[in-house]
Amino acid sequence: MLGLSEKRGGRVAKEHSTRFRDIAFSNGTPKKAFLTACVVGTILTAINHGDVIVAGQFPPTLKVFLTYCVPFCVTTWGSYLGKKSQIMKQKEVASLCGEL
Repeated sequence: MLGLSEKRGGRVAKEHSTRFRDIAFSNGTPKKAFLTACVVGTILTAINHGDVIVAGQFPPTLKVFLTYCVPFCVTTWGSYLGKKSQIMKQKEVASLCGEL
């Protein structure tokens, strides 16, 4: 039965839901993705645009923005796939045990 489970990370996640928004925006995923984007985005910006920055110029804003967006999206997607897989396994075990 689909119902509301405990409140985590400021959002109420739906139990057994495999919808992207229910999984990706719960259990601290946005915070982890944000922190990953800050670290990885900064490193990538230094690698990709370091010469421009050292020369005293600012790299194109869109490119820098996308440099931070990519690790955020990758972290969110990876977390979603991992959590979805876990939910699907739990559903399979529950159905085999007759709990659903």
